[in-house]
Amino acid sequence: MSQEESPEASGNGDTRGTSVIVNAIAVLRTFTADEPLLGVTEIATRVGLHKSTVSRILSTFEQEHLVERDPETRRFRLGLGLIAVAGPLLAELEERRVAYPVLRELTEQTGETSALMVWNGSEAMCVEQIASPHQIKHTTPLGARYQDAMSASVQVFLSTEPAERVRALLRSGAITYPGLDDASLEGYEIKLGDIGHRGWAINYGESSIDEVGVAAPVHDHRGDVVAAVLIPAPRFRVSQERLQSLGEACAAAALRITSRLGGRAPTNPEQANRH
Repeated sequence: MSQEESPEASGNGDTRGTSVIVNAIAVLRTFTADEPLLGVTEIATRVGLHKSTVSRILSTFEQEHLVERDPETRRFRLGLGLIAVAGPLLAELEERRVAYPVLRELTEQTGETSALMVWNGSEAMCVEQIASPHQIKHTTPLGARYQDAMSASVQVFLSTEPAERVRALLRSGAITYPGLDDASLEGYEIKLGDIGHRGWAINYGESSIDEVGVAAPVHDHRGDVVAAVLIPAPRFRVSQERLQSLGEACAAAALRITSRLGGRAPTNPEQANRH
């Protein structure tokens, strides 16, 4: 009999290896901007793994500097080694490189934070940010992920999805919408439809009473939405009149980034909404 591993054994090994990788990724994803410090027990509860398994994964990550331990609490946070891993991707992300000078000018113009968001199919993620110079401001940390249906950037991306896909994301809870029912779903679809006509999405204290957000789509050469420009701001600083000017500035910045990418925005508003 050959000394080579049998197909069955090889397959089991592949399955076990895949499982380890999936578990390791799940552990990394438990860390968020809101909860940067987590203990082994907290992580184990969230990912549904035994504490000893989580401890082994974290120990390996710590050796590779993907996580680090807080010296006082002994809890874990993401480590600087992740920047080395993500660096080549961020450097090659054309949208981010092209958007940076435009975002800087947008923040100088408006006095508010500006950010570039991308979509991974079920959440908006921040890949670039220029913080407001104001002492009181809203920021969007790099790597932050948003699944709130009322988030302005999430609205922009969902407005390009087929209606069936939007309903599936909302009903499954992948995109959060508390108290969702048929009436609110219909109203939300109308809200998404307005984005194509207006040119930007609005979140006027709907996901957080103290925050206002406007976002506008960035298009590639096919006219597809590949990113969104987001302006988050404290609500007390944004009247309804200023909301309009922020929306217009956001849309103009998104159009500039589109142009710098060699992209084109749809000329027909209905094209911006594929419902």
